[in-house]
Parts: sequence; C-alpha cells; structure tokens
Amino acid sequence: MTVAVFIGSLLAAMALGMPIAYALLVCGLALMAFMAATGALPAFDSQILAQRFVDGADNFPLLAVPFFLLAGEFMNAGGLSRRIVNLSMAWVGHFRGGLGYVAVLAAVIMASLSGSAVADTAALSALLLPMMKQAGYQVNRSAGLIASGGIIAPVIPPSIGMIIFGVAGNVSITKLFLAGIVPGILMGIAIGATWWWLARKEDVRPAPRVAMGERLRITGQGSLALLLPLVILGGMKFGVFTPTEAAVVAAVYSFAVGLFVYRELKVRDLYRLVLSAGKTTAVVMFLVAAAMVSAWLITVANIPTEVANLLSPLMDNRMLLMFVMMVIIILVGTALDFTPTVLILTPVLMPVVLKAGIDPVYFGVLFIMNNAIGLITPPVGTVLNVVSGVARISLDDAFRGVMPFFIAQVGVLFLLVAFPDLVLVPLKWLMR
Repeated sequence: MTVAVFIGSLLAAMALGMPIAYALLVCGLALMAFMAATGALPAFDSQILAQRFVDGADNFPLLAVPFFLLAGEFMNAGGLSRRIVNLSMAWVGHFRGGLGYVAVLAAVIMASLSGSAVADTAALSALLLPMMKQAGYQVNRSAGLIASGGIIAPVIPPSIGMIIFGVAGNVSITKLFLAGIVPGILMGIAIGATWWWLARKEDVRPAPRVAMGERLRITGQGSLALLLPLVILGGMKFGVFTPTEAAVVAAVYSFAVGLFVYRELKVRDLYRLVLSAGKTTAVVMFLVAAAMVSAWLITVANIPTEVANLLSPLMDNRMLLMFVMMVIIILVGTALDFTPTVLILTPVLMPVVLKAGIDPVYFGVLFIMNNAIGLITPPVGTVLNVVSGVARISLDDAFRGVMPFFIAQVGVLFLLVAFPDLVLVPLKWLMR
C-alpha cells in the first residue's frame, strides 16, 4: 500500500502541473501522513520534513555540482568548446559525412570537460547545426546526431549525474568516474558507426582536407582544452584531490585559460556566467534536497524491501535482474527528467542491487547511462528539446532524427548488461 501511496501522490502532483521538486515534497507529506495514520510513525511531524530537506543539501560532495557547472560556462564563453570543434574538424571533417564525425568526436571530448549534457548539446548545436544546414545535411538527422552525442556527457567523467548518484547511493564517486570512461567511449563509437551507415545516403560535399601543418597548429591551439580531463582524472587517480576539489580545479583552469590564454573570456562576462551557473545549481540542489525527504521516508516505509520482494524471483539471475531494472528505468526516464529519476529510483533500487550481489559501481554506470538516454526521449527529453529549439524543428522531427542513434545507445546499454567485464575489468586496471 505504501508503494501505491508513493507513486499515486507523485503522479497526482505532477498531473496538477507542479514542478518535480514540489511534487517530491508533496509525495513526502503524503507518505508521512499515511504512515502516521497507520501507526508506522508515532505522529505527523513537519519539523522532520524541514530537517531532512536541509540535511539533503548539506553534503560536501554536492559542492562539486556548482563548480562543474561554472567550468562549463567558462569553457563555452572562453573559447575552449569552439577550439575542440575546430580540432575535430581539422582531423575528421574531410571524410564523407565529415561534419557528423566532427560532432561525435567533439561530443566525446567535451563530455570529458563539463559533465553537463544540456551545456554540451547547446554548445555543439550552436556551433555545428548552422554548418551542417549550409552543407546540405538533413536537419532532423543532424539534430538527432548532436543530441545523441550530447548525452555522453553524464557518462564520461567528470559527470554531475554520477556525483548525485554517488551521494544518494553512498557509492565512491572516484570509482564511478573511472568506470564511466569505457562505456562513454563505446557510446561515441556506436553513434559514429550509426552515422557512417546513414551518411552513405547523404549527397553532400565533404570539407577540404586540412594540411598536416595546419592540423598540428589547430591541435596545439586546443591542447590546453584537451589537457583538462587528464588533469582531473590523473589528480583523482593518484589522490591529489577529491572529485569535489577536481570541480574547483576545472573551474579555475577553464577560467584562467579563457581569460589569460585565449582571451575570449571577458571580466564583464563573469557576473552573467556565475549567475547562470548559480541558477542551474539552485534548481539541482532544490531537487536533491526535496528528493532526500522522499528518500528518507521511502526507507522508513520499507519500500525497498517491498520492491525487492517483487523482484525476488530474479535475484538468482543477475543478468535478467539488471535487464528488468534497465527496462523499468527506460520507461521512467520517458516521463521524468534526469536528476529526479536518479534521486527517486536510487534509494529504491540500491538495496535490491546490493542484495543481489551486483557491483554498485557497475550498476551506477549503467543507471546513469540509462538516465542519459532518457534525455533524448519525448515528452520530457531535455536534450531533445534543446536541439529542436536550436534547429527550429518540431520535437517529433527531432525524435525521428534521433531514433537510429537512440537504438544504438540502447544497444550499448544492453551489451554492457550482458558483458559486465567491459566495465569492471577496465575499472580494476585503472584503480591499480
């Protein structure tokens, strides 16, 4: 019955048009009222809700979120993102369908810088969509490619989604970061291969080949941007700094490069960029705080045990259990945005994962990948909405364009379900 109250109150609040953060608070109130009425709690106490709300945001690792968001703002305004696109253009732009390969390569590189799917997609769309339109590529297919490339950002470190999952699920964020490298690269390879298959039918003239000397010059210009992910991952692996401190390093590094080296970041822009990052941070942190209220009540109401009992017939078959959980997450991801899905499902599914003996880091990577794929599924798909807005096409057209790449990404997800060692073996090697 508690599961029905939880789901029913959440869906009812969302149906009334409440923002998801407020819907989570209403869900918490409904759960507490039901538990007080049935005797599961001594009494209804609103002070507990307020305390849990404050405690939800009072978590040191979450300090990484505003700094990674700020780093993304500095990278876009400071010219780092544009130089990555130029670098990709110099090396793969001359192939048939070359601008598509530029989008894929740039998406993978930018994913290792910002960790934000929306920020990466917005930057790539603004830079590449006009070029692809002018070159004669199909607009909806180009938009679909860029959207599917943008969702690599939550998987390849540094990832804001992994930070939130690590906090909510009590999982090592450093291990999540390192475990996401291979799956993120596989996602890039999958959409690159899909683009190769589709681009054979594109009747467009490829860009002229860039001379080797010019390639090296452009690569040199972008080398400072390429150095950032090495600094972040190397620093975490060798214990120089924590993921939270890595976010500060990323923000300071991108600020210094944009302001003093590339000189495209202006002092007068700082207020606007900090304000933009602050607004996004406020949304994320309010969501986290509201979700922690529901997470505490979910635990008190013993909902994870009820879910575990429902899935108990699958406990002896880890692969089948993972498959079923991934399907559930895909379905939920079509109706909820990335962060709410992570915050709502993590406290429900993590006890099941631990009881079944599934590696929580492995589950976390696939969980985040699954939620990232939800960013390109309508009606909520945030990334799909961003790219359709920039391309000035309908959401239906954008989804038709993204469909082949969506299938490819789902294929990678279930490949990793079938072969966990593709995640766990590289992680063991990187942790040595």
